[in-house]
Amino acid sequence: MSLPLPSQPRVHLDQVVGQVDFTQVPRFAGPTTFASLPRPHETGDLDVAVVGVPFDAGVSYRPGARFGPQHIRISSRLLRPYNPEADAWPFLGQQVVDLGDIAAHPYDIPAAITAIENGTRAVLERAGKLLVLGGDHTIALPVLRALHARHGPISVLHFDAHLDTWDTYFNSPYLHGTPFRRAAEEGLLDPEGCLHVGIRGGLYGPGDMKQDRALGFTPIRCEEIEDIGVRGTIERMRARLQDRPVYISVDIDVLDPAFAPGTGTPESGGLTSRELLMMLRATSGLNVVGADIVEVAPAYDHAEITGVAAAHVGYELLSAWAPKPTPGRAPDTTRGA
Repeated sequence: MSLPLPSQPRVHLDQVVGQVDFTQVPRFAGPTTFASLPRPHETGDLDVAVVGVPFDAGVSYRPGARFGPQHIRISSRLLRPYNPEADAWPFLGQQVVDLGDIAAHPYDIPAAITAIENGTRAVLERAGKLLVLGGDHTIALPVLRALHARHGPISVLHFDAHLDTWDTYFNSPYLHGTPFRRAAEEGLLDPEGCLHVGIRGGLYGPGDMKQDRALGFTPIRCEEIEDIGVRGTIERMRARLQDRPVYISVDIDVLDPAFAPGTGTPESGGLTSRELLMMLRATSGLNVVGADIVEVAPAYDHAEITGVAAAHVGYELLSAWAPKPTPGRAPDTTRGA
């Protein structure tokens, strides 16, 4: 026998349905959606879709990113409706809905890529933008295919310790170290507007960086960020991206392992969480068409450090996409679905 649960009170602004009202419901009791946002049946039209892709068959070292989407969702329960640093209402200035997960074959990578592309296309039929929770970085390729079909060549703003433009690994062309190589070869990317931020660690040889540049990427290594600072990095980002359609891809290992231990291929000497959030906040006003947060592997996390960092990455992305609030308009709390 199952008992019907009463509808939970949500925060509303005009026709936008926001989070569960945590002044009336304990945070740990809300639904396990990103930031306790509504599900599709609770709203009408939507502006932004949050979707999980629990897939990690493309990892080359530590597995477990398939559990990343739910870990990020659980860790997002503390996110509040107003972001003072951005002066934004990320969940009320636009209709954001968690659509759940795209199911992908856990053993067959080509089949999974096809399923993720088809699922992303279906999401884009409903929402203008999407925030994808991975999953390993393999998922960026099918998402870019779907976005290219709608927007044409895409500029990629790629936060990562690694280039992810390698050709093959153990003769496999599709894994988490190759998505941007394949995307460039398929003509999905704008070679004048792609860059990496946070690159560090060893390479197989100097040819790796040379080939990366030939594909159209400009790297900003962590050593450079130490010299030019966050503001200098932001200036380079915006100068490179301009008004092009931009896909923001955040591999959580761009952060130093002190700030994100729960990932599959950690590298020392990374960004702090504050530096990353400031850089993401500065993407406001860019022509962003979608984003992902990938490589969160909760089995290696401690006290949700990585999950909380990833949740705040999503928070800053959604804040950057939200329209600036109109003076005099503030949310009111009402009961309802």
